[in-house]
Amino acid sequence: MKSEHIPKATIGRLAVYIQVLENLLRDGNEVISSERLARACSVNSSQIRKDLAYFGEFGVRGVGYYVQELITSIKQSLGIDRQWKCALIGVGNMGSALLRHHDFEKRGFKICAAFDCDPDKIGLEFEGMEIICPTHLKEQAPELGLEIGIIATPPDRAQRAANHLVEANIRGIINFAPSRINVPKHIPVEYVDFFDHLYSIAFQITLGSD
Repeated sequence: MKSEHIPKATIGRLAVYIQVLENLLRDGNEVISSERLARACSVNSSQIRKDLAYFGEFGVRGVGYYVQELITSIKQSLGIDRQWKCALIGVGNMGSALLRHHDFEKRGFKICAAFDCDPDKIGLEFEGMEIICPTHLKEQAPELGLEIGIIATPPDRAQRAANHLVEANIRGIINFAPSRINVPKHIPVEYVDFFDHLYSIAFQITLGSD
């Protein structure tokens, strides 16, 4: 990796590149030009070259990119060429949907344990996993090799869920709860808020109608 200071927007575009490249590979495309890849990803070819340059040299002049090699290289650069074991806290509507979303494992992220503080849910089995009280997360994490925490609780319980994850030495957190959490600086947190996207769409529509 050429630089540790990679823009977050670049990481987001790399995720799009992987998705597009995997679709191209499924359709039988073994080689693709930077121009065609750029069109498929809705960016320009110079942007793709700039994004990939953070991680090394890719592509063959006059030929383009070998699709499988590029997928492998991007995944290695992002650290998703292996399986990451995840813990889910909150088995409500959102959490249940995430557990049913089997593409997580296909993309290298396996939800290995589900936690909820509702006594009516503790002990029940869902998608092949027993729902456990979050107070047991600290002992479960090393046994299962858990590294990433996913919070899908109501907003008023998000911080408590984060505290359990921190105590269990979870290395990173995805927060689906519409609430900000406080964790030590060495633990990266990503927020997934659908309202951000809805606000953006509403603004773009409003702007276009003026």
